[in-house]
Amino acid sequence: MIGNFSEFCDALLAAGFSMGGGDARGIFALIPYDWKEQRQLDPPAKWHTGDPETDPWEWRMRVLEERDDIAYAKLFFRTSGYIAKAWYPCFYAVRRRGQSFEEAYESGGAGRTARRIYEIVAENGATAYHDIKRLGGFSKEENARVERAVVDLQSRMFLTICGRAQKTNQFGEGYGWSSTVLCTVEDFWAQRGVRLSGGDPDAAYENIREQVWRLNPAAERRRIDRFIRG
Repeated sequence: MIGNFSEFCDALLAAGFSMGGGDARGIFALIPYDWKEQRQLDPPAKWHTGDPETDPWEWRMRVLEERDDIAYAKLFFRTSGYIAKAWYPCFYAVRRRGQSFEEAYESGGAGRTARRIYEIVAENGATAYHDIKRLGGFSKEENARVERAVVDLQSRMFLTICGRAQKTNQFGEGYGWSSTVLCTVEDFWAQRGVRLSGGDPDAAYENIREQVWRLNPAAERRRIDRFIRG
């Protein structure tokens, strides 16, 4: 079993991708147990201890803050996942199919709420979730719609998580819980020296599917298809 952050990163780079939580979802997870199951397993890495070396919950931000070769976002089955730099272009090719956000919107692949959110981030750069709601003028009644749109934008690989930030008071002091910071996937990888470009989506799909079967020979075709396409 993986015991610490360094081992996790090494294993992720070798695998290429992983579900983010403690559930493989029929595909693959480097940490295949949740915080309840760990009570029986007593693994070296334990959820929600707050230890940055051995708590998988802490690793999701560490990969974004300390490394340049791993992405983390709501990527698979509308929940969290990791993709290593070497494999990101394959998923990007499948999910974007060469489309810009505006092209996706014009073809009906994105709604008005998603468009407002995307434009805020594209215009302002990396933007905290609480600031997206403020800048977009979203009401409390729109919270559920905004949350769905933010997940959709990550799943479609238009936006990705790039960090976390607190709200600030008039003195610039942080307070309260941190919220995720979002940026465009192009900006995320450009800051890491990678220029994303459209590839052959069909070839990319086959490459990912073959890798899933290497990691989990029992994975079902229909499940793999949902995993790859987002």
